[in-house]
Amino acid sequence: MSNPGADTPSAPPVRRLRRAERREQILDAATRAFARAGYAATGLDDIAAEASLTRAMLYRHFDSKADLYRAVLDRACMRLAEATGADDFDDDAIPALLRAAAADPDGFRLLFRYAAREPDFRDLIDSITAASREVGRRNLARVIPEGPWLDWAANLIPGFTLEAVIAWLDAGQPDPGQAAERISQAVHGVMAAAHPTA
Repeated sequence: MSNPGADTPSAPPVRRLRRAERREQILDAATRAFARAGYAATGLDDIAAEASLTRAMLYRHFDSKADLYRAVLDRACMRLAEATGADDFDDDAIPALLRAAAADPDGFRLLFRYAAREPDFRDLIDSITAASREVGRRNLARVIPEGPWLDWAANLIPGFTLEAVIAWLDAGQPDPGQAAERISQAVHGVMAAAHPTA
């Protein structure tokens, strides 16, 4: 006598993710969802659908949509800092920034395009901007004399560089081997313009 169902393969067991793995899954899905529609237009149901989870599962990991958005931004900041370092603006800075943006384009856009427009999350972007200006000023002071043009360059270059990287992402990441050199040329143009004329 044969065993009914013996020829039918059983479904593979569902693997339960550890808490940290589930949290990362949710953060990945939330990053994609927020990058598509922005904070205000993205609901927890959108994120749950993106993650193939229930809304209740999201609440096991995050208290609110704001808590989840903050966690997404914090993770993007951490990844960016790990990829680029925090203290020097040298020949490796722009290539490192491009690599970080290419590795996490949604997170990069959330930080520097979307969160900058969100009043509840503006403090995070303001702190990044202030730190970037300080690093830029310290490094530019090696080549630009003290004065208003040093201040101008230190304020302009970090924002210009970020906008150049976002524009590169938006253009489909063209010519990745030469993109850092092209952006560096533009940055050096700003530096040259900041030098006093004789």
